[in-house]
Amino acid sequence: MTLFPEMCERVLSESIIGRARKNNFIEISCTDIRTYTTDKHRRVDDIPYGGGRGMVMQADPIFNCYNAICETMTSKPHVIYMSPKGKTFNQERAKQLSELENIIILCGHYEGVDQRILDKIVDEEISIGDYVLTGGELPALVVADSIARMCKGVLSEDICFEEESHFNGLLEYPHYTRPEIWQGEAVPSVLLSGHHKNIAEWRHQKSLEVTKERRPEMYERYMELNPPPPPKKKRRKRHSTENITEEQENNV
Repeated sequence: MTLFPEMCERVLSESIIGRARKNNFIEISCTDIRTYTTDKHRRVDDIPYGGGRGMVMQADPIFNCYNAICETMTSKPHVIYMSPKGKTFNQERAKQLSELENIIILCGHYEGVDQRILDKIVDEEISIGDYVLTGGELPALVVADSIARMCKGVLSEDICFEEESHFNGLLEYPHYTRPEIWQGEAVPSVLLSGHHKNIAEWRHQKSLEVTKERRPEMYERYMELNPPPPPKKKRRKRHSTENITEEQENNV
Protein backbone atom coordinates (compact mmCIF):
# COMPACT_ATOMS: atom_id res chain seq x y z
CA MET A 1 0.00 0.00 0.00
CA THR A 2 1.65 3.20 -1.21
CA LEU A 3 1.13 6.69 -2.54
CA PHE A 4 3.64 5.97 -5.33
CA PRO A 5 2.68 2.66 -6.99
CA GLU A 6 4.45 3.48 -10.27
CA MET A 7 7.76 3.92 -8.44
CA CYS A 8 7.41 0.50 -6.78
CA GLU A 9 6.12 -1.18 -9.93
CA ARG A 10 9.13 -0.08 -11.98
CA VAL A 11 11.59 -1.67 -9.55
CA LEU A 12 9.63 -4.87 -8.98
CA SER A 13 9.16 -5.44 -12.72
CA GLU A 14 12.88 -5.77 -13.41
CA SER A 15 15.45 -8.57 -13.17
CA ILE A 16 14.82 -11.71 -11.11
CA ILE A 17 11.73 -10.47 -9.29
CA GLY A 18 10.17 -9.23 -12.53
CA ARG A 19 10.71 -12.60 -14.22
CA ALA A 20 9.31 -14.44 -11.19
CA ARG A 21 6.15 -12.32 -11.37
CA LYS A 22 5.74 -12.98 -15.10
CA ASN A 23 6.16 -16.72 -14.50
CA ASN A 24 3.62 -16.65 -11.65
CA PHE A 25 6.04 -17.85 -8.97
CA ILE A 26 5.04 -14.85 -6.86
CA GLU A 27 2.28 -12.26 -7.04
CA ILE A 28 2.98 -8.64 -6.11
CA SER A 29 0.50 -5.79 -6.44
CA CYS A 30 1.39 -2.13 -5.88
CA THR A 31 -1.84 -0.56 -4.66
CA ASP A 32 -2.46 3.19 -4.68
CA ILE A 33 -3.88 4.40 -1.37
CA ARG A 34 -5.27 7.53 -3.08
CA THR A 35 -7.74 5.35 -4.96
CA TYR A 36 -9.54 4.73 -1.68
CA THR A 37 -9.96 8.28 -0.39
CA THR A 38 -13.39 9.91 -0.39
CA ASP A 39 -11.92 13.40 -0.74
CA LYS A 40 -12.75 14.97 -4.11
CA HIS A 41 -9.18 16.30 -4.37
CA ARG A 42 -7.79 12.82 -3.56
CA ARG A 43 -6.20 14.07 -0.35
CA VAL A 44 -4.95 11.37 2.01
CA ASP A 45 -3.26 13.54 4.66
CA ASP A 46 -4.05 16.33 7.11
CA ILE A 47 -2.41 18.52 9.75
CA PRO A 48 -1.34 16.81 13.00
CA TYR A 49 -3.33 17.29 16.19
CA GLY A 50 -1.24 19.08 18.80
CA GLY A 51 0.56 21.13 16.18
CA GLY A 52 3.92 20.59 14.54
CA ARG A 53 5.36 20.59 11.07
CA GLY A 54 4.41 18.27 8.25
CA MET A 55 1.30 16.32 7.40
CA VAL A 56 0.01 13.00 8.72
CA MET A 57 -1.53 10.26 6.55
CA GLN A 58 -5.18 9.70 7.47
CA ALA A 59 -6.51 6.40 8.75
CA ASP A 60 -9.59 6.06 6.54
CA PRO A 61 -7.98 5.82 3.06
CA ILE A 62 -5.49 3.27 4.39
CA PHE A 63 -8.24 1.23 6.05
CA ASN A 64 -10.35 1.25 2.88
CA CYS A 65 -7.34 0.17 0.84
CA TYR A 66 -6.56 -2.60 3.32
CA ASN A 67 -10.12 -3.95 3.23
CA ALA A 68 -10.17 -3.96 -0.57
CA ILE A 69 -6.94 -5.98 -0.68
CA CYS A 70 -8.19 -8.43 1.96
CA GLU A 71 -11.22 -9.19 -0.19
CA THR A 72 -8.90 -10.63 -2.85
CA MET A 73 -7.17 -12.98 -0.40
CA THR A 74 -8.24 -16.32 1.01
CA SER A 75 -6.63 -15.74 4.43
CA LYS A 76 -5.83 -12.77 6.65
CA PRO A 77 -2.59 -11.09 5.50
CA HIS A 78 0.35 -10.31 7.75
CA VAL A 79 0.65 -6.51 7.74
CA ILE A 80 4.03 -4.77 7.97
CA TYR A 81 4.52 -1.04 8.45
CA MET A 82 7.90 0.33 7.35
CA SER A 83 9.09 2.58 10.16
CA PRO A 84 12.41 3.76 11.66
CA LYS A 85 10.86 2.80 15.01
CA GLY A 86 10.50 -0.83 13.93
CA LYS A 87 12.68 -3.83 14.62
CA THR A 88 15.73 -3.96 12.35
CA PHE A 89 15.21 -6.29 9.39
CA ASN A 90 17.58 -9.22 8.89
CA GLN A 91 17.97 -12.40 6.84
CA GLU A 92 16.41 -14.62 9.47
CA ARG A 93 13.23 -12.51 9.49
CA ALA A 94 13.19 -12.47 5.69
CA LYS A 95 13.22 -16.28 5.64
CA GLN A 96 10.39 -16.44 8.18
CA LEU A 97 8.28 -13.99 6.18
CA SER A 98 8.92 -15.88 2.93
CA GLU A 99 6.99 -18.81 4.40
CA LEU A 100 3.81 -16.75 4.88
CA GLU A 101 1.03 -16.95 2.30
CA ASN A 102 -0.04 -13.28 2.21
CA ILE A 103 1.79 -10.11 3.23
CA ILE A 104 0.82 -6.44 3.01
CA ILE A 105 3.48 -3.75 3.36
CA LEU A 106 2.27 -0.28 4.29
CA CYS A 107 4.49 2.59 3.12
CA GLY A 108 4.21 5.74 5.19
CA HIS A 109 5.00 9.23 3.92
CA TYR A 110 5.08 12.85 5.02
CA GLU A 111 5.37 13.11 8.82
CA GLY A 112 3.91 9.67 9.45
CA VAL A 113 0.65 7.75 9.73
CA ASP A 114 -2.29 8.15 12.12
CA GLN A 115 -1.48 5.84 15.03
CA ARG A 116 -5.02 4.50 15.14
CA ILE A 117 -4.73 2.70 11.81
CA LEU A 118 -1.40 1.20 12.88
CA ASP A 119 -3.04 -0.12 16.04
CA LYS A 120 -5.95 -1.45 13.99
CA ILE A 121 -4.27 -3.43 11.20
CA VAL A 122 -0.48 -3.61 11.61
CA ASP A 123 1.12 -6.84 12.91
CA GLU A 124 4.71 -5.60 13.05
CA GLU A 125 6.86 -2.56 12.28
CA ILE A 126 10.13 -3.07 10.43
CA SER A 127 13.13 -0.81 9.92
CA ILE A 128 15.99 -1.37 7.48
CA GLY A 129 18.45 0.71 9.50
CA ASP A 130 18.99 3.55 11.93
CA TYR A 131 18.28 6.38 9.51
CA VAL A 132 15.25 8.19 8.09
CA LEU A 133 14.07 8.38 4.47
CA THR A 134 11.40 10.52 2.82
CA GLY A 135 8.98 7.61 2.62
CA GLY A 136 8.49 3.91 3.17
CA GLU A 137 8.70 2.89 -0.48
CA LEU A 138 12.44 2.26 -0.68
CA PRO A 139 12.51 0.21 2.56
CA ALA A 140 9.44 -1.71 1.38
CA LEU A 141 11.18 -2.57 -1.89
CA VAL A 142 14.20 -3.85 0.04
CA VAL A 143 12.01 -6.06 2.21
CA ALA A 144 9.91 -7.28 -0.72
CA ASP A 145 13.00 -8.23 -2.74
CA SER A 146 14.62 -10.03 0.19
CA ILE A 147 11.48 -12.04 0.91
CA ALA A 148 10.54 -12.79 -2.70
CA ARG A 149 13.92 -14.22 -3.72
CA MET A 150 13.51 -17.01 -1.13
CA CYS A 151 10.09 -18.06 -2.40
CA LYS A 152 9.96 -21.33 -4.32
CA GLY A 153 10.85 -21.00 -7.99
CA VAL A 154 12.16 -17.42 -7.87
CA LEU A 155 15.80 -18.54 -7.89
CA SER A 156 16.90 -21.62 -9.80
CA GLU A 157 17.90 -23.51 -6.64
CA ASP A 158 17.65 -22.96 -2.88
CA ILE A 159 21.44 -23.17 -2.65
CA CYS A 160 21.54 -19.82 -4.49
CA PHE A 161 20.55 -18.08 -1.26
CA GLU A 162 21.54 -20.72 1.31
CA GLU A 163 25.25 -20.04 0.75
CA GLU A 164 24.93 -16.25 0.88
CA SER A 165 25.91 -13.86 3.65
CA HIS A 166 23.77 -14.02 6.80
CA PHE A 167 21.72 -17.08 5.81
CA ASN A 168 23.76 -19.52 7.90
CA GLY A 169 25.10 -16.98 10.39
CA LEU A 170 28.27 -16.13 8.46
CA LEU A 171 29.31 -13.65 5.79
CA GLU A 172 29.84 -15.10 2.34
CA TYR A 173 33.17 -16.34 1.01
CA PRO A 174 34.97 -14.51 -1.87
CA HIS A 175 34.02 -15.21 -5.50
CA TYR A 176 36.22 -15.43 -8.60
CA THR A 177 35.59 -15.80 -12.34
CA ARG A 178 37.53 -15.64 -15.62
CA PRO A 179 40.24 -14.73 -16.42
CA GLU A 180 42.30 -17.05 -14.24
CA ILE A 181 44.95 -14.35 -13.82
CA TRP A 182 43.98 -10.66 -13.74
CA GLN A 183 46.64 -7.96 -13.40
CA GLY A 184 49.02 -10.47 -11.87
CA GLU A 185 46.47 -11.75 -9.34
CA ALA A 186 45.62 -15.45 -9.68
CA VAL A 187 42.48 -17.30 -8.66
CA PRO A 188 43.16 -19.48 -5.56
CA SER A 189 44.39 -22.83 -6.83
CA VAL A 190 41.93 -24.84 -4.74
CA LEU A 191 39.03 -23.42 -6.79
CA LEU A 192 40.63 -24.81 -9.95
CA SER A 193 41.26 -28.26 -8.49
CA GLY A 194 37.80 -29.73 -9.06
CA HIS A 195 38.00 -31.30 -5.59
CA HIS A 196 34.55 -30.49 -4.17
CA LYS A 197 35.36 -31.36 -0.55
CA ASN A 198 38.47 -29.17 -0.52
CA ILE A 199 36.58 -26.32 -2.20
CA ALA A 200 33.76 -26.54 0.36
CA GLU A 201 36.28 -26.50 3.24
CA TRP A 202 38.12 -23.52 1.71
CA ARG A 203 34.89 -21.56 1.30
CA HIS A 204 33.79 -22.28 4.86
CA GLN A 205 37.18 -21.23 6.22
CA LYS A 206 37.09 -18.00 4.21
CA SER A 207 33.57 -17.28 5.49
CA LEU A 208 34.86 -17.68 9.04
CA GLU A 209 37.82 -15.37 8.37
CA VAL A 210 35.74 -12.66 6.68
CA THR A 211 33.09 -12.75 9.40
CA LYS A 212 35.66 -12.63 12.20
CA GLU A 213 37.37 -9.62 10.60
CA ARG A 214 34.31 -7.58 9.59
CA ARG A 215 31.57 -8.68 11.99
CA PRO A 216 33.22 -10.01 15.17
CA GLU A 217 29.91 -10.06 17.07
CA MET A 218 28.41 -12.28 14.34
CA TYR A 219 31.46 -14.55 14.42
CA GLU A 220 31.25 -14.98 18.19
CA ARG A 221 27.54 -15.79 17.98
CA TYR A 222 28.19 -18.36 15.25
CA MET A 223 30.98 -20.01 17.23
CA GLU A 224 28.75 -20.22 20.30
CA LEU A 225 26.10 -22.03 18.29
CA ASN A 226 28.60 -24.10 16.30
CA PRO A 227 31.54 -24.91 18.60
CA PRO A 228 34.40 -26.80 16.96
CA PRO A 229 34.56 -30.50 17.85
CA PRO A 230 37.02 -31.36 20.66
CA PRO A 231 40.42 -32.57 19.44
CA LYS A 232 40.75 -36.31 19.21
CA LYS A 233 42.82 -37.86 21.96
CA LYS A 234 45.83 -39.77 20.79
CA ARG A 235 45.57 -43.40 21.74
CA ARG A 236 48.67 -44.76 23.44
CA LYS A 237 49.86 -48.10 22.19
CA ARG A 238 49.66 -50.83 24.76
CA HIS A 239 52.21 -53.67 24.60
CA SER A 240 50.60 -57.05 24.95
CA THR A 241 52.33 -59.64 27.14
CA GLU A 242 51.62 -62.10 24.39
CA ASN A 243 54.30 -60.41 22.30
CA ILE A 244 56.99 -60.85 24.92
CA THR A 245 59.52 -63.34 23.69
CA GLU A 246 60.83 -66.22 25.70
CA GLU A 247 64.22 -64.51 25.92
CA GLN A 248 62.59 -61.37 27.38
CA GLU A 249 60.79 -63.52 29.94
CA ASN A 250 64.06 -65.02 31.05
CA ASN A 251 65.59 -61.58 31.43
CA VAL A 252 62.72 -60.66 33.72
